[in-house]
Amino acid sequence: MSSAVPLNLGIAHSADSPSTRKGSAKRVLLAEPRGYCAGVDRAVETVEKALEKHGAPIYVRKEIVHNRHVVETLEDQGVIFVDETDEVPEGSLLVFSAHGVSPAVHDSAAERNLRTIDATCPLVTKVHQEAKRFARDDYDILLIGHEGHEEVEGTAGEAPDHVTIVDGPDSVAAVTVRDESKVIWLSQTTLSVDETMQTVARLRERFPNLQDPPSDDICYATQNRQVAVKAMAPECDLVIVVGSRNSSNSVRLVEVALGAGAAASYLVDYAREVDLAWLEGVQTVGITSGASVPEVLVRGVIELLAEHGYNDVQPVTTANETLVFALPRELRAARTS
Repeated sequence: MSSAVPLNLGIAHSADSPSTRKGSAKRVLLAEPRGYCAGVDRAVETVEKALEKHGAPIYVRKEIVHNRHVVETLEDQGVIFVDETDEVPEGSLLVFSAHGVSPAVHDSAAERNLRTIDATCPLVTKVHQEAKRFARDDYDILLIGHEGHEEVEGTAGEAPDHVTIVDGPDSVAAVTVRDESKVIWLSQTTLSVDETMQTVARLRERFPNLQDPPSDDICYATQNRQVAVKAMAPECDLVIVVGSRNSSNSVRLVEVALGAGAAASYLVDYAREVDLAWLEGVQTVGITSGASVPEVLVRGVIELLAEHGYNDVQPVTTANETLVFALPRELRAARTS
């Protein structure tokens, strides 16, 4: 059964659509950057190194990253994914996912004498630190993010008495604060930049003294992938986003593609989920992938399209990413003198 998520909003081709503006040659526009960000790369390598060092089984709370292929591959190697710490045998090794966890989860793991390795993305950790700082200063913290997302739960858990979750612009009307002179917004790292700023604008209409976070909370990789999609979408009859449906940043890429002018856009985990009917009358296909997607899955889509005449692959490069995060200290190689 296909898990492709059809998110085509039915934007019809006009007389000035990409397919009528250009020639007849089929082509692929390949967004760069795409795929693994530094935080995801670190998290996946953390689990792989933990397996090498400690052997199977090891446990991971939630999905290490939101990608079905990654999770299934690690399961085949002896990783057991659990929802909560009470599912882990006492004394076992538990890895916390890239999305971060609340202090209550750390406490629960300690109560069970679990050995833990924290694979939280450092950019998520930064938002946790901001939440703690502003809670200490007795601010009301308006956390823009998706209700129920692991990252949001972890950040909110740092200061539950001070955090209110704001799930998009339509949630603003219900927000209340104690003191309108001491209000700050923070955000989930994987949101759409545009929608986040719409939410902030509405919040500021209600709370004119709303303060901005000390630094940008939306992850550099999330922003870079959205910028690349915006650059290529006006040229595309179709944009295929490789990513899982529970990946917030992947779903946002579909929305960004449509908002930037792509005639249609779909989310797929694997090349086999591409419906060939999507290609009817399509000249230019854009391809990108979410920040938790290994490149092998993108290559699969490129190969499928090549089988159907899309042999001209043109990169659309809007940024070069060089950031690398160090592994958790428990897994770093010992220094040699």
